[in-house]
Amino acid sequence: MSEMALMYNVIPRNDVIKRAARIGAEVRNVKLSGDLPNQTIAAINSAVLEQKVIFFRDQGHLDESELEHFASRLGKLAPHPTISASKRTVSILELDSNQPASRVDLWHSDGTFVDAYPKITLLQAVVVPPFGGDTVWSNTATAYLALPPPLQRLADELWAIHTNDYGLRIGASEADKKYIEEVFTRTIYETEHPVVRIHPETRERTLVLGYYVQRFVGIPKYDGEKLLDLFQSYITAPENTVRWNWKENDIAIWDNRATQHYAVNDYGDQHRVVRRATIHGEVPVSVDHRCSAMRIKATKQQRSGPM
Repeated sequence: MSEMALMYNVIPRNDVIKRAARIGAEVRNVKLSGDLPNQTIAAINSAVLEQKVIFFRDQGHLDESELEHFASRLGKLAPHPTISASKRTVSILELDSNQPASRVDLWHSDGTFVDAYPKITLLQAVVVPPFGGDTVWSNTATAYLALPPPLQRLADELWAIHTNDYGLRIGASEADKKYIEEVFTRTIYETEHPVVRIHPETRERTLVLGYYVQRFVGIPKYDGEKLLDLFQSYITAPENTVRWNWKENDIAIWDNRATQHYAVNDYGDQHRVVRRATIHGEVPVSVDHRCSAMRIKATKQQRSGPM
């Protein structure tokens, strides 16, 4: 019996509601818990692989520790490389819109500035604004398939440098600048990834790009910016995406190896709080069987050297 057939043995087909043709489904009548049977955990993992992102409503019974307990059933917990976890947890980040640099309205996959970046991300809605605050996901496997063959061949050969030291955004506040300087980039990472990786479970080719890309290896900066815009236009094409309108206590789980996401910053001064957990991933492997490699892991003082 196939993985998908096994999944539908545990979670009825009628309880998996597609939200868009290429990505995303809502799963109904499942109460998430760290104590779920192994078969149900396997079915949830299969649904993530098939749909790329899945959504669960009405999961208010999960506090931080229960969310982390459930997340740990999907794999080894992966604390953020530079941001401290919430108290009483190993890996949970609380993203509060009232705190500096918390509105991540940039297309990205989580943590690609390290080599074995997270394979799965979970997000729980804690405080939902009365309007706005949706999140959009894109499918980087179908984006690759949509590329014309010459662009596929080019992407197969390209490598890119990803870094968390990507510079300050135009209009960043002093609080944002301080947070980026003292927390997010207290350790600087640079990692060389293939632009196309072979997904270790589905064997699909997925694009590894997004906001953390600093440059392409061997490509002049100006040309690289144009190339990145071109590839990203396939990733973010509307037909390749799904948009989720959050309600309090919703949970989203996505395959971070085959998606990018964008938190829409359209809720003004309203308050938005989400909790995030991530699961440790594998080092990407290119179509010609080469592995990603971390090039730099250093504090800013180490990076700049003695004065």
